[in-house]
Amino acid sequence: MAVRKAGKEASHGIKQTAFRIYFYKPSCPTALGFSVAGGIFIGFLSNIFKRDKLRNALSTSRPFFFGRASSGVSVNERSALATAGVYACVRVLSEAVAALPLQLYEKQGGSGFKIADSHPLYDLLHSVPNPEMTSFILRETMMSHILLWGNAYIQIIRDGAGRVKYLYPLLPNKMDVWRDEESGEIYYTYWKNKDEAKPNEKDGGVTLTREDVLHIPGLSYDGLVGYSPIALAKNSIGMSIAAEDYGATFFANGANPSGVLEHPGTLTTPDTVREVWESLFSGKGRNKIAVLEDGLKFSPVTIPPEQAQFLETRKFQLNEIARIFRVPPHMIGDLEKSTFSNIEQQSLEFVKFSLEPWICRIEQSMEMTLLTHQERRRYAVKFNLDGLLRGDYITRMNGYAVGRQNGWLSANDIRQLERLNPGRGRWGQIFSQRKYGGFKNRRIFYERHK
Repeated sequence: MAVRKAGKEASHGIKQTAFRIYFYKPSCPTALGFSVAGGIFIGFLSNIFKRDKLRNALSTSRPFFFGRASSGVSVNERSALATAGVYACVRVLSEAVAALPLQLYEKQGGSGFKIADSHPLYDLLHSVPNPEMTSFILRETMMSHILLWGNAYIQIIRDGAGRVKYLYPLLPNKMDVWRDEESGEIYYTYWKNKDEAKPNEKDGGVTLTREDVLHIPGLSYDGLVGYSPIALAKNSIGMSIAAEDYGATFFANGANPSGVLEHPGTLTTPDTVREVWESLFSGKGRNKIAVLEDGLKFSPVTIPPEQAQFLETRKFQLNEIARIFRVPPHMIGDLEKSTFSNIEQQSLEFVKFSLEPWICRIEQSMEMTLLTHQERRRYAVKFNLDGLLRGDYITRMNGYAVGRQNGWLSANDIRQLERLNPGRGRWGQIFSQRKYGGFKNRRIFYERHK
């Protein structure tokens, strides 16, 4: 898949001008500083350093690694999403990230933060990013794009003062990423459908700058464009699709295997016999009783599902897909290895090892693109994971009791963690501290409680 500019081929990473080779960094070109005599040597070095170009055949508008898997089935982001395992994993991760509160915080002295709800960006991230969707829908769509295509692209609409006004998701399979030959800057070309293009647009492509696109890449080799998990794991997903197709075909035939019709003599019209047999005993007639004569014999040739380990294969592929997305099997309905004693720990590990890397990736990308350099020194974009990291009720109450007894949690602090209104009067601001085997109330007040 070529990474291209709208209307012409874009070359980046290396530029050939007047027999001099240039290497581009993300912001500006830097000359390597030596001249090369002869066009042959230039072409030789261009082939060597071709890997430095900003190319990703997995996530731009014309897929490369998508295609037929070793199992013989075609695998792409849409066919993969039609399988139960991929759909469950994408839904679990997308809805988990979308359900978390996303807020803009203002940094206080030391390590403190307070919610910056007066900032214009707060409402866009937390509630309504554009007039057509909620923040939940935008983040759910964004995560599904990353999990399927390896990249999420969100168009940034700014007002006349350059402030963020709206955020709209863009389809990754319509996006090309390329670097300008002259400036070395990265651009994004979004290719419209024929019904979306305007009459005066020759190629239907709209080019956006880095300031106009919030790009969140997944795992990648160059750090600029992510690789699609579906494309990289197409053989594993293709095997799951093939097993599902086999089961559907088997049961569509009434769970009757295919076979061979044997005759002791020589048949003059074998094609006619086969067509008559298929017309009578396939489809709606698959459960009819066959009457064989003249020594005709039916011998099944299909391997029974139990011998082909059909159920074991489907179960293993479900775990394989869960392993690709790093989702605990019990969260997609496989409770075989889950118990009451370990399922809570597995859920906490899901938050720590599955969600947190994605959340950190999204937070830093939003801060880099949506905030200016001066604002990044003052504000921070954060997801609130407290609700997912909380233990069961008894564990939380025991933890609160320890904090209350040792004097570092007040009643109002505990009520705030449980999302309850503060207590009336000063009793909710009193800290209890153990002293000499008993309890002594110490009236310690924080400024924030006054």
